[in-house]
Amino acid sequence: MSMKWKFVWLLMLIASLSLVQFVQSQVDFNPPENPASGFIANAIYSRINNLTTEILRTSLVSNASFCIKDPERDWDRAFNFSSDLSFLTRCAQKTGDFSGRVCTAAEVKFYFGNFFAKGSGSVLKPNRNCNLTSWVAGCEPGWASEVASDEQIDIKESNNIPARTLDSQPCCEGFFCPRGITCMIPCPLGAYCPTATLNQQTGVCEPYNYQLPPAKPNHTCGGANTWADVGSSSQVFCQAGSYCPSTVQKVTCDNGHYCQMGSTTEKPCFKLTSCDPNTANQNIHAYGIMLIVGLSTILLIIYNCSDQVLSIRERRHAKTRERVAKVVKEKVQARARWKSAKDAAKRNAMVLQSQLSRTFSRKRSVSRIEESSILPENTSDYDEDIVPPLHGSNLTTEQSYPKKTSHDIEESSDSHSGFSFEVEQKSTNKKVPKKKNMHSQSQIFNYAYSQLEKEKALQQQQQDNLTFSGVIKMATNNETRKRPTLEVSFIDLTVTLKGKKKNLLRCVTGKLMPGHITAVMGPSGAGKTTFLSALAGKTVGCTMTGHVLINGKKDPIRSYKKIIGYVPQDDIVHGNLTVEENLWFSAKCRLSANLPKEDKVLIVERVIESLGLQAVRDSLVGTVEKRGISGGQRKRVNVGLEMVMEPSLLILDEPTSGLDSSSSQLLLRALRHEALAGVNICMVLHQPSYSLFKMFDDLILLAKGGLTAYHGPVRTVEEYFASLGIIVPDRVNPPDHFIDFLEGMVKPSSSSVVSYKELPLRWMLHKGYPVPSDMQQYGVGNGLSSEGSGDHIVRMSSVDTDAGDQSFAGEVWQDMVSHLEVKRDILHHNFLRFHDQSNRRTPGILHQYKYFLGRIGKQRLRDSNGQAIDYLILLLAGACLGSISKVSDSNFGAPGYTYTIIAVSLLCKIAALRTFSLDKLQYWRERGSGMSSLAHFLAKDTIDHFNTVVKPVVYLSMFYFFSNPRSTFVENYIVLLCLVYCVTGIGYALAIFLQPGPSQLAAVLLPVVFTLISTQTGSSKLVRDISYLCYPRWALEGFIISNAERYYGVWLITRCGALMKMGYSLQRWGLCIAILMLTGFGSRVVAFLGMLMLGKK
Repeated sequence: MSMKWKFVWLLMLIASLSLVQFVQSQVDFNPPENPASGFIANAIYSRINNLTTEILRTSLVSNASFCIKDPERDWDRAFNFSSDLSFLTRCAQKTGDFSGRVCTAAEVKFYFGNFFAKGSGSVLKPNRNCNLTSWVAGCEPGWASEVASDEQIDIKESNNIPARTLDSQPCCEGFFCPRGITCMIPCPLGAYCPTATLNQQTGVCEPYNYQLPPAKPNHTCGGANTWADVGSSSQVFCQAGSYCPSTVQKVTCDNGHYCQMGSTTEKPCFKLTSCDPNTANQNIHAYGIMLIVGLSTILLIIYNCSDQVLSIRERRHAKTRERVAKVVKEKVQARARWKSAKDAAKRNAMVLQSQLSRTFSRKRSVSRIEESSILPENTSDYDEDIVPPLHGSNLTTEQSYPKKTSHDIEESSDSHSGFSFEVEQKSTNKKVPKKKNMHSQSQIFNYAYSQLEKEKALQQQQQDNLTFSGVIKMATNNETRKRPTLEVSFIDLTVTLKGKKKNLLRCVTGKLMPGHITAVMGPSGAGKTTFLSALAGKTVGCTMTGHVLINGKKDPIRSYKKIIGYVPQDDIVHGNLTVEENLWFSAKCRLSANLPKEDKVLIVERVIESLGLQAVRDSLVGTVEKRGISGGQRKRVNVGLEMVMEPSLLILDEPTSGLDSSSSQLLLRALRHEALAGVNICMVLHQPSYSLFKMFDDLILLAKGGLTAYHGPVRTVEEYFASLGIIVPDRVNPPDHFIDFLEGMVKPSSSSVVSYKELPLRWMLHKGYPVPSDMQQYGVGNGLSSEGSGDHIVRMSSVDTDAGDQSFAGEVWQDMVSHLEVKRDILHHNFLRFHDQSNRRTPGILHQYKYFLGRIGKQRLRDSNGQAIDYLILLLAGACLGSISKVSDSNFGAPGYTYTIIAVSLLCKIAALRTFSLDKLQYWRERGSGMSSLAHFLAKDTIDHFNTVVKPVVYLSMFYFFSNPRSTFVENYIVLLCLVYCVTGIGYALAIFLQPGPSQLAAVLLPVVFTLISTQTGSSKLVRDISYLCYPRWALEGFIISNAERYYGVWLITRCGALMKMGYSLQRWGLCIAILMLTGFGSRVVAFLGMLMLGKK
């Protein structure tokens, strides 16, 4: 059965139930003055009293379920005339037994079938009673006839129209009589169906639009003649500004009330609104203004209070830190002064002793000298003694005695240095339980700064002299955590670019030792960054051959990812966080989860102090648009992000680029401190000063083509090149001279026996490494001796290919294959899991999720101006669209909701792009360091939920109160909330998969295109099927369904016709909400997978 005939059967159900309802109401109605009318009504009731139950059990209700959600409730609101049955009584008094004038199911089916076939109910096809040969007065609009008294009428008869041509009279009030049939159909509630009166000037029967038939002077105006949708005919609808408690009564709205079209009661206006008499809608703009003012106040309170709370917390945190640091420094200074006083007392005692010795005899003085010469052997003051034996000492007898006598007084457990093994062990045992009870900020900072002062004192002592007690203390200090050491060996390491078959690195062999700082230098294009990426396991789109050994084992480097720090060449830090916040976040996410907080504070404070960032620790790093710290400080923060995680292997790509000499030396001293802890450090740098160059332990010098020109200690590099005849001129920086020579910018001297092209081969021959065949042939051609190296020749084919040998199609195919291989490498890096051998358990996803929440929350609070602009644009859009697109009763406000979907989708998608497009570089760095991508994604999505909840309120505060639809604010809010959630997820996917420009263009075009497809109701089946895949279709259906449910009674035909035309159903409101939510969730899943699969190009 087609939708059209389903709707016809629905209207048959309406007519039949109307008869049942008004007849059933006669049971409780007091008998009228004319007993005959009451007897007739009871007779009608006795014949059809069981019709309601029978019809509700049929399939008609299920066929009409797309526009009737609750049949009993809808029929009750449309045809329950129990409140006023006077129109039935008057009809019975006027016509007698009017049961013969009421339409049967067949006549109702005939009328509504022709109505929807023609698009108008004014002209019907010929039927048994009204045709070319039989046209009685009852066939005219507003008139009805009666069946013969001997003919039995079955109201349930739906096939045969009874003969109804007798006693034609005007249609009763409360009924409508269409032209072309001779029966009456009751008007629904919300309609006004009085008897028409003739307008003598126009000849129209008012309030209806039909005219009297020509050539029939005795014919008068009858009753109502049609009931259709409001767009086709609104004649029977109770007019706006009035309400109709029954179908024969119309009352003007009183002051303080409003009456919409088709109302049966007047509704009181809200407070703060003015409603004059005969008002159709109340002006609720004031409530919209109040809502936006209240919402703005709440948002201002949230943002300001949150910012104030964070600021106050940070200030108190800083004050506590500064106060504790000051107290600790004062204690250190006091102890230094006390020690100086003790030293002065010792010197005074020595002077006094020398003076007293002169008053005694020479013999007694000699005996004391002999006694004091033995005592220093038992002293425990290792800080004052030197490791060489005592017989080589030049101590005098006057210096020995007072040291012995004052030793027990000057040594105490409060001293920072000079502890014996036993004293240090006791001190450590006393401090351990106190460390466990550290909860306050003061205690934590006191511990951290005390440890820092101890480290400074110990470092200063080590620089002055290395005593036996200092060695014992360093070896037995239980509070010093030991980092696992990583020794990295690489054998014949070669990196080749896929597709182009170009060597980026070739035949590199060597070793990086723990505790050493290795410098990687070379001319541009020598493969320095590629070498670091190969060591760190970050090469993508390349083929890597050779071996990389970790502590002599062939373990993948990614198995040690948690203890490897990689500092990229660019300063990738969060500009809207402070220096301390950047470092703290990295420390919390990457240090061991079991590490106490006080130790984390100590690590962060140590890094801040070693990098010289104390003065800017509370300053924002800054972005391109907003000025922050200086470039050199930003570079040090970039390095500090890796230092705070206490790596065992630290790889840095040009950390000194852009730094002056003093900043570079400060950074190198900090790295030297890390190297003393056993960290293996390897870094690329350009043109270091000579003093900076001498601070490195080892040097890897790469030539063009990724070949090794030198790999060894820094102290022997000049000697090696001098052996080749490459002498560094006076007043020339050696590393600059070597790089210029490798560039070919410096001509070989007359004493030099090699050219810059021969240096890699010379190094291979010098170290006895395997030599590729092409390089061996080059060496023979240039007269290089290959004796003793024949066993090391490696037969390698040349990797250079002639691009001209490939066709254009072949090159395109090769590029496609290379692109797919790069994608495969990215998936391999992101999804392949390695067995973790770092023995460090970092915080899990939930803890990292908490840390990400705190960081992103601070970032959003500091970007409150951007949030305010988003809200303001939404507010203006809601006000404009709400004013322009008033809700129309014929389409339930579909145009306004369509504009709403486009506007909200566009604005929310563009805002969602900023969530993931602005910090892609930071995310890639954090992902490469082992931080959880899931925690990162969930935290950002969680913070965005605040906007998801607030933005619909901001928009509806203007749109809803300006357009004033019949649906409730809550229903509109729920649909708009789901829409914002949906488009936000789509915005995530666009931001992750596309570049900023294309993603913004897609965010603008997609809502418009999808909405246009969704609103093509009369298009082909293919377009309709595609529309089911577009989210605007479900959002629009949700809005319209919410509004259509508020139209009942006389609006039933309008509601069912509009929903049938648009293909919507009242039963699918929950489905619309579910699809929008699922689309948003699915988009987030796709976006998250894109985060994992995509990487830096």
